[in-house]
Amino acid sequence: MPAVAGLLTALALGGHRLVPDLGLGLGRLWESALPWSGLVAPAVLLCAALRRAPAAACAAVVPALVWAVVFGPGLLSGGAPPGAAAGGPGLTVVTHNVNAANRDPAATARALLAAGPDLVALEEVTDAALPAYRSVLDGALPHLARTGTVALWSRYPVTESRRLVIDPGWNRSLRAEVRAPGGPVAVYVAHLASVRTTVSGFATAHRDRDIAALAAALDGEPLRRVLLLGDLNTASHDRALAPLTDRLTPAATGFGFSWPAALPLVRIDHILTRELTATDTWTLPATPSDHRPVAARLTA
Repeated sequence: MPAVAGLLTALALGGHRLVPDLGLGLGRLWESALPWSGLVAPAVLLCAALRRAPAAACAAVVPALVWAVVFGPGLLSGGAPPGAAAGGPGLTVVTHNVNAANRDPAATARALLAAGPDLVALEEVTDAALPAYRSVLDGALPHLARTGTVALWSRYPVTESRRLVIDPGWNRSLRAEVRAPGGPVAVYVAHLASVRTTVSGFATAHRDRDIAALAAALDGEPLRRVLLLGDLNTASHDRALAPLTDRLTPAATGFGFSWPAALPLVRIDHILTRELTATDTWTLPATPSDHRPVAARLTA
């Protein structure tokens, strides 16, 4: 049985896009947990040792090898240290779902400034908390674009900003143009719908509609350099993210788990780019939010 579990895990890992949802969202749940599939190999190996089963021990190697092929390149591409420049003018960017119930917005803002960012995108910014964020961020990042509960602070001039309507019922996405080093950048900040657990499985239709609408907006983007920051409420390997990753490149080295903050298990906060290269990505220490901030160093 351990050997069978190891081989089935290897198949489901290598062909994760083929795992069916079965009407319950199971395939997408599996893809959200994909990095943790590596734990199957040591579990199979332990069972093999306890049962003194050499065949099962050999079978443990298969999921380990497949896992290394899938995740090894991302883990080995460590990139440059934060603040290092390579290949052209650089930008350090941070995105953070600060949580509407954040108990200390000012402390959260100070934690984000510790990364030395040029751009900070925040989600779940309430009217009541906005002055506290501004009191800390405005000094270093004087240019602000905000619509609804999303906001962008920039070191460089914001020449245009508007609400981005990807979900008519919500006001939590924007598009801004930033006059950054090396030329203008179209910066999108988005907070997509959450996945809900129901009696019939995982409800993703609302979020998936948001992803499709955001992808359509990107198709009409006239600027060459594009940056998407936000809480996309989907894991890095979830097939649902494909409409965005087909158009933009994820800035990701390592796993970068961002949620839940106390014990991060999945990356749902993302930085994606076009005509910008990530030399490093990292997560910042936990704030009073239930998400951890995600940062990246980008070059033109």
